[in-house]
Amino acid sequence: MSNANYLFTSESVSEGHPDKVSDRISDSILDAMLKDEPESRSGLETLCTTNKIVLAGEIRGPASVTNDVMEDIARSCVREIGYEQEGFHWEKADVEVLVHSQSADIAQGVDAAGNKDEGAGDQGMMFGYACTETDVLMPAPIHFSHQILKSMADARHAGTDKGLEPDSKSQVTLRYENDKPVGATSVVVSTQHGENMSQEEVRETVRPHVEKVLPDGWMCDEDHFYVNPTGRFVIGGPDGDTGLTGRKIIVDTYGGRALHGGGAFSGKDPTKVDRSAAYAARYLAKNVVAAGIADRCTIQLAYAIGVSKPVSVYIDTHGSDRVDLEKLSNTLQDMVDLSPRGIRQHLEMNKPIYARTSAYGHFGREPDAEGGFSWERTDLVDQLKSAF
Repeated sequence: MSNANYLFTSESVSEGHPDKVSDRISDSILDAMLKDEPESRSGLETLCTTNKIVLAGEIRGPASVTNDVMEDIARSCVREIGYEQEGFHWEKADVEVLVHSQSADIAQGVDAAGNKDEGAGDQGMMFGYACTETDVLMPAPIHFSHQILKSMADARHAGTDKGLEPDSKSQVTLRYENDKPVGATSVVVSTQHGENMSQEEVRETVRPHVEKVLPDGWMCDEDHFYVNPTGRFVIGGPDGDTGLTGRKIIVDTYGGRALHGGGAFSGKDPTKVDRSAAYAARYLAKNVVAAGIADRCTIQLAYAIGVSKPVSVYIDTHGSDRVDLEKLSNTLQDMVDLSPRGIRQHLEMNKPIYARTSAYGHFGREPDAEGGFSWERTDLVDQLKSAF
């Protein structure tokens, strides 16, 4: 029998973390391509280090997105995040563009032709998850970790928390009783700061953001509230550590609380099932939980490159289901075409909506008027309730 009382920890990183700077650049270039040509293809990677940005990968898109345009986008991303530091500056950094055209062999397998439907852009398995721990149906540790950093970033951009710099990380450990989170046992926040801020000033600047995010009575004791445990964090961002696209896949998803496939998201167009099928799996799992069919739901989708339909669909409700799982699987597949084309059309994913996903999680976000986070909609709930 599994232990229902335990501690679980998840971490998040801010938009100024080196890996997230890379994700932002890759997704912003993807957005520029999709804006001018919705059928664009992208597998774009970014590397960031001390005053250096390298763009690589393969694309097939509009002639309007030239190397010069990609460089301008990269600089704009760095400026918007807030880097004007000696070791990493939006204007002074050297930007190298090594992007090339998409492989004809990959294009042949992916593109629709004759009687052949559009195929998956790669093989692999993708997971989606939802649970009742928070109102956005996400695991509580990762949700609160994201929200702490988002609150700090908003204050930094608004100029109300002077002295904070873009690079930061959070980590929240929650105590579970009977499989339900009941409070924090420790909170860790490391944030880059100005040269003249003391350790105590940083601590008291961070504190209200943590207290605002955690539910009443959930704050850990003072001995387990760790802010900049090393004592100093002035050198940060890509000057302190190299950043790469797609290196924060657990941060991007469920904080380790759920299963994860092998693929990252950022820089990939929605023909890449690493991205689109992971979004679709979250969409289905969230609707299952929102409909009251289960308290927890994991969905796995698996694909073969060049083949349109998934080779398998797996559902696990962790013993919390109230319906027949085989019927549930069949019902979901009847509701949503899980081919790459079907997912893109159902969730309207050929839009410039991806830069906004590059920090603070791809899931648990609010769908917006431009089509962003469409996979967070719960528009299948009524159909599911009727079916069961």
